[in-house]
Amino acid sequence: MATQTFGAWFGEQAKALLVSLIAISLLLIALYAIFRKAPRTWWIWGTAVALSFMVLSMLIAPVYIEPLFNTYKPITDPAISEPILELARANNIPVTQVFEVDASRQTKRISANVSGFLGTTRIALNDNLLKQCTLPEIRHVMGHEMGHYVLNHTGKLIMLFGTFIFISFAAAKASFGYAVRRWGARWGVRGIGDPAGLPLLMLIISTALFLLAPAITTTTRMMESEADAFALKSAREPDGAARVASKLGAYRKLDPGPVEEFLFFDHPSGRARIRMAMDWKAANQQ
Repeated sequence: MATQTFGAWFGEQAKALLVSLIAISLLLIALYAIFRKAPRTWWIWGTAVALSFMVLSMLIAPVYIEPLFNTYKPITDPAISEPILELARANNIPVTQVFEVDASRQTKRISANVSGFLGTTRIALNDNLLKQCTLPEIRHVMGHEMGHYVLNHTGKLIMLFGTFIFISFAAAKASFGYAVRRWGARWGVRGIGDPAGLPLLMLIISTALFLLAPAITTTTRMMESEADAFALKSAREPDGAARVASKLGAYRKLDPGPVEEFLFFDHPSGRARIRMAMDWKAANQQ
């Protein structure tokens, strides 16, 4: 699905690496300050710090980070923008413009989002969505994204990931302490406040999050299904919904097995989405 040359791709990856290095460095500075100040309860305070950084990144990324990689411009065609703004007004979303982002520079995938905070709320759809989809399909996609906003899925995801970070840090508290007591002298790791223990700490946390992955994907899949249902009720475009689900099959398997979907899918399968749309149509458009 990529559209970039190697040079363009490498340049953007280098830019993303620089942003990540700055953000991760600040996070590690804060975490190690906690580790040294509270060696017994670091896992509790560390969760609070990690969650705060995650929330901050979710809030500022759409406004300050994403424009480093793509250009956002207002959609001037009222045939596209007005139906979307009507949906926004009907759902009390405080926006007056719809933006287009030039995602086709990087990919052929279709996408959209409703994001922002403190007066910066923004509706944006990528140019692939405009090029590849009809207006009913666009209306459904935007209804889905507005569903995430109206149903406060961002807040719920913050609570969800906060819980998983807490569990991972608790696992790290027990496992890291045991490993240091048994092998710390050989490894040259003195305790949780010693940066030499960072690889071990990251291994434990990554393993815990890996084991929690099915719970994470299941919860996000449920939220995506809720947003689909919201879009059907607000945009009332079941045929558009089914066609979009079919188009997403270009890079999302349409009919995975139940175990595969449980383990790996953070969105409902295309088959489930098409079935939901057709069931809604049968019940509401006689």
